[in-house]
Amino acid sequence: MDAVLVEIGIPLENKNARTRRRIAEAALAVAGVSRSFQEALSSAEGRFLTTRQIIAFENEHLGGNYSPGAYDDIRRRHLILLTTAGHVISSSSVETQSTNNPTRGYAASPAFAALLRAHGTVKWNATLNDFLCSHKALREELARKRELTRIPVRLPSGAEVKLSAGEHNALQRDIIQEFLPRFGFGAEVLYLGDSTDRYLVRETEKLNAIGFFTLEHEELPDVVAYSVKKKLLFLIEAVHSSGEMDEIRVRKLRAKLTSSTANTVFVSAFATRADFRKFAANLAWESEA
Repeated sequence: MDAVLVEIGIPLENKNARTRRRIAEAALAVAGVSRSFQEALSSAEGRFLTTRQIIAFENEHLGGNYSPGAYDDIRRRHLILLTTAGHVISSSSVETQSTNNPTRGYAASPAFAALLRAHGTVKWNATLNDFLCSHKALREELARKRELTRIPVRLPSGAEVKLSAGEHNALQRDIIQEFLPRFGFGAEVLYLGDSTDRYLVRETEKLNAIGFFTLEHEELPDVVAYSVKKKLLFLIEAVHSSGEMDEIRVRKLRAKLTSSTANTVFVSAFATRADFRKFAANLAWESEA
């Protein structure tokens, strides 16, 4: 079942093995599949299971040993991708029913059940192709939405990169587009990380040329920039909830930069004065804010 979900574009790549198994088991339970995919039933046949009934099916037919009290995990963690994609539907979508009704149930959509019944038969490839043509892959849809919400950043070189959405990354954008042009003496960004790409910008040769430490180091700041004109190396942390340049962190960074030919400037960047006040007492002497 796991392989079927991946083929139809359910994004399971970042899920651990246990979660992937639970998602697959929930899909099988909703469709009533215990021995053969040909058993699959849908909302058209009136098969709706509550989350407690799903757990009972998993325990009885799929070798599960799950607590009935974990029913809320079924809705929030194990069915969420399938319901978002429309392959599993709620009874509230086909009848007037309160969303917190304890008899509320879930069913396989008719198209999803038909796809499952075709699995392992000569009709599989044709049915899968038809299914994919008529249903957007959730993986692709989520990727498009993430792309729409990404934060464009214009680097000093003129190149543009995109950061994931979020307050922390918005602050990184301002560091690059507002702080560096004013106070960076023409500094070039040599490193910039992102939650989805730790090495969004990585100028390894230029970093090596000034004796910078390995980028895998745990103390690596959010932005590393270098001014050739002034031989200034800017190590900048975008402080949203933690990570300010305190005495301990600065000391660790200095110890890693003993081979550097640049003069280092340690910077803690804040989005607001209120944020600065929260961390002001912790900032290292001779660092910048």
